[in-house]
Amino acid sequence: MGGVSSAEPMRIAIVAGESSGDQLAAGLIHALRERRPTLHFEGVAGPRMQEAGCETIAPMERLSVMGLVEVLRHLPELLSLRRALVRRYLEDPPELFIGVDAPDFNLGLEAALRRAGIPVVHYVSPSVWAWRQGRVRRIASAVDRMLTLFSFEADFYRRHGVDVRFVGHPFADAIPLRADRAAAREALDIPGGGEVVALLPGSRRGEVGRLAAPFLETARRLAAMRPGLRFLVPLASRPVGHIFERELQRVGGELPVQTVQGRVREVLAACDVVLAASGTVTLEALLFKRPMAVAYRLSPPTYLLLKGLRMIKVDHVSLPNLLADSPLVKEFLQADVQPAAMAAELERLLELPEEERREWLAACDAIHRSLRKDADRRAADAVLELIDGERR
Repeated sequence: MGGVSSAEPMRIAIVAGESSGDQLAAGLIHALRERRPTLHFEGVAGPRMQEAGCETIAPMERLSVMGLVEVLRHLPELLSLRRALVRRYLEDPPELFIGVDAPDFNLGLEAALRRAGIPVVHYVSPSVWAWRQGRVRRIASAVDRMLTLFSFEADFYRRHGVDVRFVGHPFADAIPLRADRAAAREALDIPGGGEVVALLPGSRRGEVGRLAAPFLETARRLAAMRPGLRFLVPLASRPVGHIFERELQRVGGELPVQTVQGRVREVLAACDVVLAASGTVTLEALLFKRPMAVAYRLSPPTYLLLKGLRMIKVDHVSLPNLLADSPLVKEFLQADVQPAAMAAELERLLELPEEERREWLAACDAIHRSLRKDADRRAADAVLELIDGERR
């Protein structure tokens, strides 16, 4: 099995999509290299994976599309890349393939490689428990082992007979139980007093294009209600930054908005409350124990398709609510993304009574501790256990 002799470094192929997958994959690469320093990694990689020593066959940006309609528009390019990877790894098999998130791309690739006898690990469960649950059969045939970030996901896979390991979430390991707000404000050159709202309109161009204007209008209304309020906006990339800055010039006027490149965690540590696009960043906001409102807009064709096919199986969409299994945060979706309502919710959060604030902190703290499992090490152990079992 595999195309590696005992004298050659063991090759692991790895494919990640978007920024959160890049972070998770980089942590896994570091943890695996601590145990097996001669491991060689190659695949579709982002900047953090490259820094961790992963050889880049294709840049991760080629996979960073979201939504049914958006994926369809990029489908020829995505299929061409997947075919090229299948050819490469069938001709020269790695010891193991790891797909990190990006299920629409990775599961087809994983199925082809597994049929050829290459062991497959998938890291980060698709939201199969939430919508299109029938996909679990496809997942079971495509992977040898699933690594999940959340325990409720592992329970779902066990019920369906899939080999699974719950590893916890690396973000919960990396983010302290109590963040230093004063230090973060100093690092961002923000005065120590005064209220700060973080605006996080997403990491993809489509997300920011749909949310920048209502987020900025929300900020304008909130600033009128609370003089002295400041807004912090971490921008995920230069293309995203251009979209947001253009909207800021059009809508923002004299708003006290400070934008920074990246530095999401410093922004979350520094702020008082958060308005965020639904996604991984809402988990980070929860781990920083920052009260938040969550908004999301899919493109109208994607939303109408999902709604028409009745494909959604959960009551909540944001990670804080899914993890709490209750409405821990207010969600504003599609037509409900209204600046007046979002500004009112943020003002309410800024005025939270002490008892309600303590309850919020206790709920966030319980989730944080439940996810603090030394995830990189546990994921690496699960991968090496599979490799060593295959080689016996």
